[in-house]
Amino acid sequence: MKRYLTLATVLAGLLANSTTTSKAESWPGWRGPRGDGTCLEQDVPTEWDPADALWKVELPGQGHASPIVWGDRVCTVTALPSTQERVLLCLDRHSGKILWQQTVVQGPLQKIHKENSYASGTPATDGERAFVTFRVGDDIIVAAHDLSTGRQLWLVRPGTHTGEWGFSNEPVLFQDKVIVDGDSKGDSFLVALGRADGNELWRVNRIHKGISYSAPLIRELAGRTQLIQCGDRRVTSFDPETGRQLWTVEGPSQEFVATPVYSENAGLVFVSSSWPKQILLAIRPDGTGDVTETHVVWRDNKGAPYVPSPIVVGDLLLTVNRGGVAFCYRAATGAVLWQEKLGRHHASPVLVTGLVFFINDEGQVNVIRPGKQFDRVAQYELGESCYASPAISNGQVFLRGFKHLFCIGAKAKL
Repeated sequence: MKRYLTLATVLAGLLANSTTTSKAESWPGWRGPRGDGTCLEQDVPTEWDPADALWKVELPGQGHASPIVWGDRVCTVTALPSTQERVLLCLDRHSGKILWQQTVVQGPLQKIHKENSYASGTPATDGERAFVTFRVGDDIIVAAHDLSTGRQLWLVRPGTHTGEWGFSNEPVLFQDKVIVDGDSKGDSFLVALGRADGNELWRVNRIHKGISYSAPLIRELAGRTQLIQCGDRRVTSFDPETGRQLWTVEGPSQEFVATPVYSENAGLVFVSSSWPKQILLAIRPDGTGDVTETHVVWRDNKGAPYVPSPIVVGDLLLTVNRGGVAFCYRAATGAVLWQEKLGRHHASPVLVTGLVFFINDEGQVNVIRPGKQFDRVAQYELGESCYASPAISNGQVFLRGFKHLFCIGAKAKL
């Protein structure tokens, strides 16, 4: 473990000037309650030294899915390749004890990229049910389980997924819906299923057959609720209630991994393509129809991420590119303020009490204070490789490495 200055000093200044609520939050799905990696709590530890973890538990099987948290329960998914099982795990947040382990589905293992797993899609929960997605053979599986007992409530197969790199798409919850992206090299679609029974509520068929592992971002943007989805070789805004298309930007390339983010200050949505070119776009979300030529405010390829999603901090946008170099942009203009080598990343960064936490593939945690100059305030070693993104809830941080799940922080008050 290596520190660059005393974090208590940093926190004292941040808390003295902060007006952010300190109310405890759940972390119910991919990238947290707002889908953008931001935490609004103030009493979260910012010293993420695994040596001081409240608990550390070895997880069965293999998987890169991130943890989610609701109440006293922590969930994630894993795969048992020897038996071809895809499994939903539920742990006690106080001790790390596995409360239940439920096989969701058993079936053929698909081809995957060496950096993927058979359990890479982060689950989601509404506090009563946990929702999961897997690929079995070529079938996309979506299932719901009772959060208390693990009992399976329903399982559906809304379509197929074609591609040799595997699957990692997350379920995203909106109102009474579970929304799943099925963009691939074969039949492609975006579908909304009913939370209660898995019945199909709406479907958008895609025609350009471009793989996407990018979870949609759902936000109130430009006076309307929008679902921003990167897939089908384009960026598209939909009405999440009906699936009706609002606007689209062609390209900027064929495939996507990173999840979009939005800057309130700049009024821009940020997206990045993954293959064959990484291109970062800043888009005004107030358009209608094809806005490719009218609503792209700026673009850049040097700091465009391949896998990890960007994060917005006030007037700034932070990214990590494929080469492991972190970039800090002026969100409104795309001006680069600094760039710094932090190592290759699969995990997406999170924002906690004004500090951004990056976890690289080797399990090194870099704590950055965003600003005009690069300012690393601390650095820690997880002790194992890590592709999963952190989950933060009620004053605790949950980190998943290749082998273990760590809980950092004081005992939770529930």
